Amino acid sequence: MTDSPIKRAPLAYENENFLNSPDGRGLRIMSEYVEPLARFRREQIQDTVVFFGSARFHSLSIAKQKLAALGEIDSRSSDRECEAERTKALAAVDMARYYEDARRLAFLLSQWSIRIPARRRRFVVTTGGGPGIMEAANLGAKEAGAKTIGLNINLPLEQVPNPYITPSLNFEFHYFFMRKFWFAYLAKALVIFPGGFGTFDELFEILTLAQTQKLAKKILVVIYGSEYWNKLINFQVMVDAGTISQDDLELFKIVDSPEEGFAFLRDGLTRYHLGPEPKLKGEAIPEIAKTN
Repeated sequence: MTDSPIKRAPLAYENENFLNSPDGRGLRIMSEYVEPLARFRREQIQDTVVFFGSARFHSLSIAKQKLAALGEIDSRSSDRECEAERTKALAAVDMARYYEDARRLAFLLSQWSIRIPARRRRFVVTTGGGPGIMEAANLGAKEAGAKTIGLNINLPLEQVPNPYITPSLNFEFHYFFMRKFWFAYLAKALVIFPGGFGTFDELFEILTLAQTQKLAKKILVVIYGSEYWNKLINFQVMVDAGTISQDDLELFKIVDSPEEGFAFLRDGLTRYHLGPEPKLKGEAIPEIAKTN
């Protein structure tokens, strides 16, 4: 009596049980490095400018719509509930200026960068791929006619990619640290708009790398909105206490308008990463009307 032939075992890289197991974690991590790298090469992305900020901000038009809709709240709601909702809606209208400013700054930067004569794409606007400031920056870049990147993350409460990301540059990550690696690896500048815990994390991680000279390149750091940030962080207190040095304050620039932020980025990117001011394609850039 002869034994029946044994069924072929699956190839290791086709074995889903293995790939999804703790033993396959190394391969999953490596795939979140190799697959984006291949796409960036295919799309000829040389470097990026990364926008961070709150995912909770809306455009001004949507914020105003939500405020106006409060007039239709069910009469059964208490006066206290109505007042709380109105306070939140008024704050949303106020903070919507940051959405509009992020959109404008990304537009200005992208319009400039796509006219730089280069074999590969320079200073591509990149975000975390979700709503709020991320959406605003991707929108501004798209309006300028540029490619724009979204590095999304798989979360229990799904963060859906915003519709303004270039489809071929829409990424989904499982590991936060691999996503953060790609934020930093190609970045030549970081733009920090008002935000929460995640924004703080991303800002201080880059500042720490710069302070400890762990970066092999100059990364410009723009902190947008002195009104917001000065209420939250008193950097001078840190200097006075000796926890940072006075020179560490030179690691970033606080700005209060898209035009100021763009001028700082343009000048810094040119100085550190382009050399002498490049001759842009076509005629001189005319004054750009603000986008709606």
